[in-house]
Amino acid sequence: MRKDHRPYVIKKALLKFQRFYTAHFLRPHFAALGKSATIIKPWYVEVFGSPVVIGDHVTVVATSDQRVRLSVWTDRQVSGHIHIGDYGIVCPGVRVSSASEIHIGDNCMLANGVYVTDSDWHDIYNRIGFGKTDPINIAANVWIGDGAIVCKGVSIGENSIIGAGAVVVTSIPSNCIAAGNPAKVVKHLDPQKSFTTRQQWFSKSANLYAEIDQLDRQLLRDNTLRHWLRYLLFPSKKD
Repeated sequence: MRKDHRPYVIKKALLKFQRFYTAHFLRPHFAALGKSATIIKPWYVEVFGSPVVIGDHVTVVATSDQRVRLSVWTDRQVSGHIHIGDYGIVCPGVRVSSASEIHIGDNCMLANGVYVTDSDWHDIYNRIGFGKTDPINIAANVWIGDGAIVCKGVSIGENSIIGAGAVVVTSIPSNCIAAGNPAKVVKHLDPQKSFTTRQQWFSKSANLYAEIDQLDRQLLRDNTLRHWLRYLLFPSKKD
């Protein structure tokens, strides 16, 4: 992991600018954006159409080479809807495209490059039509691995895991791991064991954000403006 060479005040200023950008430029594109939602590099998040709803304490991470795209298509034929529940995480490169309805429950994790779509977008014979559409329901605490594709009409049960690169074309039950193309159940989880969710991480401390800020102060305390500028202009192997 690359060291963060920024002074604490520079990092705080960037975080403040990200919050401003989210509130001023991005939030108006959502039907609802929950409290304490954290969007990292929001200028690389694209929201098209409405309604797109994101719950509380959701983390969205986008990068210049892997934008996050949330798209809802509405016309005389179709009317889409995207809902992402509380405490979820959306990683770089995620695309969610709806012409019907996509519901993603609380505490869900969408890894890099995940694609969730409830439509074929083109009919087999009528290439200008939307093709078949069918809602998707992803239950709470589901983890979808890198590059997986979730197709129309699919339900994924609570606590289940979808392996990296899987193509989900049929519904997956709760408490299992599914992998492959097409995705099939390869392992069952023990529903009697307790699951630690992202909600528990957020709920473990009333002062979580203050604790994170204090950690930043400690980790970046030796970073000076001069050191940061030297790193940007004349990086060395030791960096």
